[in-house]
Amino acid sequence: MKEIIKTDNAPAPVGPYSQAVKMGNILFCSGQIPIDPKTSEVFRGSIEEQTELVMSNIEAVLAEAELKFENVFKTMIFLSDMSNFSKMNSVYAEYFPTNPPARSCVAVKELPKSVDVEIEVMAYFE
Repeated sequence: MKEIIKTDNAPAPVGPYSQAVKMGNILFCSGQIPIDPKTSEVFRGSIEEQTELVMSNIEAVLAEAELKFENVFKTMIFLSDMSNFSKMNSVYAEYFPTNPPARSCVAVKELPKSVDVEIEVMAYFE
């Protein structure tokens, strides 16, 4: 059975999608971009600051489902420019200091609201 996960501590969806969906023992999180959940405004700081906000938003969605980054087994990262990879990666790595998840990272032509990074994750319930 499908269960919708929603929290006010992460940006509200701006379209016909959910922040996350639980199916069995897997949580599928929609991509998060650097939007401040308190103001609903896009954050235009450095790639490091944008990545930090994205990871904070992911953390809020995981917490709503009573999960942590340790439960994440797959991430997908989308960058507006692959030259931002090492700076994004330095922030990302702080959230996965041991046993990091499987990951893919691609550069795309454009991201929603012209941000520089979007990250989605999949996590499991033990």
